[in-house]
Amino acid sequence: MAARIDYYVSLNSPWTYFGAGRIEALAARHAAALRIYPVDFSAIFAASGGLPLPKRSPQRQAYRMMELRRWRERLGVPIHLQPKFFPAREALPAHAVIAVRESFGDAPAVALAHAILKALWEQERDTGDAATLAEIATGTGLDGGAVLRLAEEPRWAERRAADTQAALERGVFGAPSYVLNEEIFWGQDRLDFLDGALTR
Repeated sequence: MAARIDYYVSLNSPWTYFGAGRIEALAARHAAALRIYPVDFSAIFAASGGLPLPKRSPQRQAYRMMELRRWRERLGVPIHLQPKFFPAREALPAHAVIAVRESFGDAPAVALAHAILKALWEQERDTGDAATLAEIATGTGLDGGAVLRLAEEPRWAERRAADTQAALERGVFGAPSYVLNEEIFWGQDRLDFLDGALTR
């Protein structure tokens, strides 16, 4: 039976984006299923003791910028350190990813989420804007208008809330988190450990 990686993401997270191409390649190399959950990390932080970025200490915020520069150089991923539309409004894009996941499958949902992250961090586009989101979806081969209409259905907000609660119950507290057989690998810098676990 193929392994399954449950992939918990924030569509505002540069760390999720830094790991995007590598988690796709890793899953493909191991023939593992990759199921994406764009959960509400504001709710997860509130329940797990984390702080949203604006409420973190100046020292932590400064160190975050140092790490972003380091990882940008290490990985060759040309992000803007302070993109124009960060933080983007995340609810509609998250609902779109969930709607695609539930309606068309895991791979199109992962592709959409990664395109949203690229649009925010590399292209400085407003991913919370409905028209922009439709264009991003079209760029992944989906019908952008149809995806937007589907994303606006209220059931996806309920599903995201349920996915968020399930993430908390599993012990997820940060993005990205990759969960394999209930073992959590938090952060794109833990992908080597996930690779090892899949190899075993």
